[in-house]
Amino acid sequence: MKKIINTPNAPAPIGPYNQAVQVDNTLYVSGQIAINPATGDLEIDDLKKETHLVMKNMGAVLAAAGMSYGHIAKCSIFISDMGNFGTINEVYGSYFEKDFPARETVEVACLPKNVNVEISCVAAK
Repeated sequence: MKKIINTPNAPAPIGPYNQAVQVDNTLYVSGQIAINPATGDLEIDDLKKETHLVMKNMGAVLAAAGMSYGHIAKCSIFISDMGNFGTINEVYGSYFEKDFPARETVEVACLPKNVNVEISCVAAK
């Protein structure tokens, strides 16, 4: 059975999608970008802060489904410049204690709202 997950603690969708969809014990989290959910403002002036906000937004969606970063099985990271990989990877890695998820990181020509990083995930209970 499919369950829609939405929380005010993460940015509202900016298109025809939901923050996440849960099917049985698997959660599919839509790509998160650095929109401050309290203000609706983009926060992309500092790459570390931007990446932290992306991860916090993802964490809020996970929490709304009763999950945490430890439930993540796979992440997809989209970045606008592979030269930023080290900084993004450092921040990303700080959200996991052990048993890191599977992952791919891909440089893309352009991301929504011209952000530097977007991250989606699949989590399971």
